[in-house]
Amino acid sequence: MKKYFIIYLITIMLAGCQNNKIQSDYDVITKKVDSLLNIMTLDEKIGQMNQYNGFWDVTGPAPKKGNAKFKYENLKKGLVGSMLNVRGVKEITVLQKIAVEETRLGIPLIIGNDVIHGYKTLSPIPLAEAASWDLDAIEKSARVAADEASSAGTNWTFAPMIDISRDARWGRVMEGSGEDPFLGSLIAKARIKGFQGNDLSLNNTIAATAKHFAAYGFSESGRDYNTVDISRNTLHNIVLPPFKTAVDAGVRSFMNGFNEFDGVPVTGSVFLQRDILKGDWKFDGFVVSDWGSISEMIAHGYAKDGNKATELAVKAGSDMDMESHLYVRKLKDLVDSGKIDHKLIDDAVSRILRVKFELGLFLRVV
Repeated sequence: MKKYFIIYLITIMLAGCQNNKIQSDYDVITKKVDSLLNIMTLDEKIGQMNQYNGFWDVTGPAPKKGNAKFKYENLKKGLVGSMLNVRGVKEITVLQKIAVEETRLGIPLIIGNDVIHGYKTLSPIPLAEAASWDLDAIEKSARVAADEASSAGTNWTFAPMIDISRDARWGRVMEGSGEDPFLGSLIAKARIKGFQGNDLSLNNTIAATAKHFAAYGFSESGRDYNTVDISRNTLHNIVLPPFKTAVDAGVRSFMNGFNEFDGVPVTGSVFLQRDILKGDWKFDGFVVSDWGSISEMIAHGYAKDGNKATELAVKAGSDMDMESHLYVRKLKDLVDSGKIDHKLIDDAVSRILRVKFELGLFLRVV
């Protein structure tokens, strides 16, 4: 009995030491984030909230005109925090060198790509993986993908998609885990563990994204980008459980969606992003919009123009703008005019910087 008691005490002590280390690492990163945030201009902060799609052959001549030239100049000014759809060590290194060596503060980019069911080594599609009920194999599948993607310069994946869907007409059912929230939650945890491992700063891990927050899989008649009309019971007991599991598993980013929920585009939903995700669940990572979903609030009839769409998105908790180009064009004037509180900018940027520090990007990029 005495022997088991001693083992129990040692276990408790080791667990305490581990918790203390985690808290210590968290506090160290908090200090680094705060220090960097204190020397950033408003323009540079907004830049961290701006994500661009890959826009030119970066190993060739720089663009001379058009949208690519605009984006390239913003990159050199430190007005880009992230890029997606840039692949391969050669091209990503060129971009990172511009970000680190040619901008005032040298903040590295977080490079996102769709690593959905493998990078070079392909696994079955997520729906087929889900049908196996083999959680170990699913985790290993994500681990292999993370190994390969990270070796090519990608440090962030827009996966796993954990939308529960029960309408086979919806075109993205194959990217999810089916119709059951219990199985979907288990798979969400397994895939996040596979992508992120136990230490995000290791060079063979990548940050995962829980998407699409929320209810995208219940779009009316399976029509993409459409409205969602479900009860709060369905929301809390069917749609949200895999997302809560993702937070508990330590996922570092969320992506919102194109759909409306309860008459409000989810990109502009305070209820989903501020109240539930960042409030009740205390999620401390960042939220990225889906492709152009901030500007698409105009098409939904929810925002009258780009200024209003930007204001609604920031206030709702959308931290990073994927390819709407609205934050980098509109946000400074909204802050200067007092329509958006500077504290909301600091909150969004601190979340993005935290994940960059956790990934070890400031140490990895030279």
